[in-house]
Amino acid sequence: MTDLALAATAPEAGPRARHRTVGVDIGGVMVGGGAPIVVQSMTNTDTADIAATVAQVAALARAGSELVRITVDRDEAAAAVPHVRERLDRIGVHVPLVGDFHYIGHKLLADHPACAEALAKYRINPGNVGFRDKKDRQFTQIVEMAIRYGKAVRIGANWGSLDQELLTHLMDLNAASPAPLEARAVTREAMVQSALLSAARAEEIGLAKNRIVLSAKVSGVQDLIAVYREVARRADYAIHLGLTEAGMGSKGIVASSAALGVLLQEGIGDTIRFSLTPEPGGDRTVEVKTAQELLQTMGFRAFVPLVAACPGCGRTTSTVFQELARDIQSWISTSMPEWKTRYPGVEMLNVAVMGCIVNGPGESKHADIGISLPGTGEAPTAPVFVDGKKVATLRGAGIAAEFKEMVSVYVEQRYGASSRAAE
Repeated sequence: MTDLALAATAPEAGPRARHRTVGVDIGGVMVGGGAPIVVQSMTNTDTADIAATVAQVAALARAGSELVRITVDRDEAAAAVPHVRERLDRIGVHVPLVGDFHYIGHKLLADHPACAEALAKYRINPGNVGFRDKKDRQFTQIVEMAIRYGKAVRIGANWGSLDQELLTHLMDLNAASPAPLEARAVTREAMVQSALLSAARAEEIGLAKNRIVLSAKVSGVQDLIAVYREVARRADYAIHLGLTEAGMGSKGIVASSAALGVLLQEGIGDTIRFSLTPEPGGDRTVEVKTAQELLQTMGFRAFVPLVAACPGCGRTTSTVFQELARDIQSWISTSMPEWKTRYPGVEMLNVAVMGCIVNGPGESKHADIGISLPGTGEAPTAPVFVDGKKVATLRGAGIAAEFKEMVSVYVEQRYGASSRAAE
């Protein structure tokens, strides 16, 4: 059989079918049950600082975070939550809020019923919800509050705060085994059991399965993959993915993308977060944008038009194409809030800004609309391709403005009201 014939008969490449999970409605946002994978994030403000928290939640939501988690660690924070919710609603930001509880969540929810009501989901950690004889009692109190107010619960085990009683028990069993496993493997099993046993207990108390989301976060890529594969294999709860303490800058982005990319490709995961450490005073919304980029790059969702651009080489010593690519990307990002309201489907737009004759014309033809700028030594002309056909050649200092105008016209013609009416 020829290579061409082999290619024609090979199965189509793409993500595996999604792991089948129970859908959970979180303040109007569906997680699991076949719904699109949800992007979420978390504030790093003091929740008691209402103005700062509202500002950051709004920024995260406008960047595309579909759920936003806030810290509820003391009375002042719990008392602030309903005011945060009220102010967000007043400015038209209706993103569901998730309360992050550790150690005293049972007490805060009981003492601040307005907080319990304002939140769409409670996040609890089975490793620190309570210790020894208090553990089940305090866990039960939180679950009963969720039932009373009709809220979802994320049961989030974490490598850094794992249930030590469970871990010790499993380590003892492993030590007595005729073929003991490595300690790391036992710890991974403890992570899985912590999440699953807690979920089962929540159901015993009366919380419906369609109110439960599970997570089991670790900071190592291979550990994360192994743990979530087991969680998915053993249960059908909705799953939140995230590499905890991923790190700062490119390290955090690469690590999160590597871990989550493998799991998503295997059909595991209903909602994701990139837990990136921001630079001091840095932009918190970076974690939202990188999570969106992962989902869009892998073909799961579309959030903004893609701008393809070549990396540059010795053929492109001029910085013109780099500047134009940056300019176009920035302009599209700025235009998107308006475009989303006027042009349904515009997030599927594919734009190419290329830098020389080698791949430029071909890549531009593959895009919806693309431009191939002249490389070093090439004639100072820039052909523009629309839907695979050359439609214009731009020259001179006004190339950027002219190309933007052509993109605007294309968007209007393809996604505008007149285009929809013609269909």
